[in-house]
Amino acid sequence: MGVEYHEVFIRNSRGVQLFTCRWLPFSSPKALVFLCHGYGMECSRFMRGVGTKLANNGYAVFGIDYEGHGRSAGARCYIKKFDNIVNDCSEFFKSVCAQEEYREKTRFLYGESMGGAVALLTHKKDPSFWHGALLVAPMCKDVIPRWKIVPTKDVIDSAFKEPAKREEVRGNKLIYQAKPRLKTALEMLRTSMHLEESLHEVTLPFLVLHGEADIVTDPEVSKALYEQASSKDKTIKLYPGMWHGLTYGEPEENIEIVFSDIISWLDKRNGESIDDASLIERSVCLATSTPPYEMLTISSPITMKETKPQRTRPQANYLCGWKGRRMHHHSSM
Repeated sequence: MGVEYHEVFIRNSRGVQLFTCRWLPFSSPKALVFLCHGYGMECSRFMRGVGTKLANNGYAVFGIDYEGHGRSAGARCYIKKFDNIVNDCSEFFKSVCAQEEYREKTRFLYGESMGGAVALLTHKKDPSFWHGALLVAPMCKDVIPRWKIVPTKDVIDSAFKEPAKREEVRGNKLIYQAKPRLKTALEMLRTSMHLEESLHEVTLPFLVLHGEADIVTDPEVSKALYEQASSKDKTIKLYPGMWHGLTYGEPEENIEIVFSDIISWLDKRNGESIDDASLIERSVCLATSTPPYEMLTISSPITMKETKPQRTRPQANYLCGWKGRRMHHHSSM
């Protein structure tokens, strides 16, 4: 199936130019998926695989580079206020949903690492607006920051299993690979503390995914979210032997397993009532009005085609994870 790819620059309410992109199926989309990337990351290249795979399965996918990230303007990866990121995402996402062709479509959030926190906080701004969320190793715990979520050389080696994928990440000049500023560190710590205290306020249906061999973020973080969220429809999946980069850094056969689970989850909830009892999966799962934006530039559409060493966790806690025992995953309502 072919996919149309578009790039659009917008200005947020503070006058900052932000990069956005979208992957669209040729036919009318089943639903809308909105991407929230991790700290230091970007959408157009790093999250291209997510966009193209979901679009090839009938979903319209929309991404935004946060202020100071990727191709957006602003001080490089400086987070003055975490709320600015959440507000920018919320306003852009809702501006898309307000378009006539999308008004009746089901709406899902998708977040990786820090993007998981962005997605959860976007949901909390308007809990009844979103129909579900996909969360890959979300940042939602109060921990001592050691910056294991920043894609430096050592973390890249620990996060992405395939050597060729590691080199692709290192070669992506849009990805920030230096240490964060102190103000940024404090904002992220404050945000993770707030999320930890309010996990029970999460009410939307969600699927949280984590590699069981992830030594960058601890799967216990996802377990805490699953256990404490008030959502009636919630599913957690742990993938034995898989690392942090579930959707990018694994061998292709593993990536296909992950996306099969993601698409299956989306398809079951597409257009259905979020309270429908048929959405409950009870078996244990072991996984093998328009906002104030000014459009600046629109690109021409592009048609796209679609023995293991023992890993040990460093002796430290992370901003997006904490040390703890591993667990198996299951579904509930």
